[in-house]
Amino acid sequence: MARLKDTYKNEIIKAMTDKFGYKNIMEVPKLDKIVVNMGVGEAKENAKVLESAVKDMETITGQKAVITKAKKSVANFKIREGQAIGCKTTLRGEKMYEFADRLVNLALPRVRDFRGVNPNGFDGRGNYSLGIKEQIIFPEIEYDKVDKVRGMDVIFVTTAKTDEEARELLRLFGMPFAK
Repeated sequence: MARLKDTYKNEIIKAMTDKFGYKNIMEVPKLDKIVVNMGVGEAKENAKVLESAVKDMETITGQKAVITKAKKSVANFKIREGQAIGCKTTLRGEKMYEFADRLVNLALPRVRDFRGVNPNGFDGRGNYSLGIKEQIIFPEIEYDKVDKVRGMDVIFVTTAKTDEEARELLRLFGMPFAK
């Protein structure tokens, strides 16, 4: 948990400074926050599904989840404005590093046929997003108590200016990018 943050302080700062030639230690990019989002489309028919998703999210992240509501009405999806359709959690500080550590070292290796995460998930401004198809890859989730397998999005927000800097930062954190 704290190991990842201590690693950042020493080795990652040194490696990033050597590679990109930063003059000041404050120029080195760092992880700002991690946002975990779970869209629950079936919540429009059954509110209990959303409660189950929120419970799973809180178990995985160790932090209270916020219910997200639809911004617009979409007739094709049978969604009205203001209707609860998902949940999200924003992790910062110690919980963020602890979640990143668990994701990289415990959860991702449990994915079937895992060959690494997509290296093209960067947005052009140094942020990385990653989709997870099933929440049962996290060891905190008990398989017997899961009502339905759901996916989630994990977004790493960094202070990096370019995708190359962000990719190197996440690689140094142990993110297994596919070749």
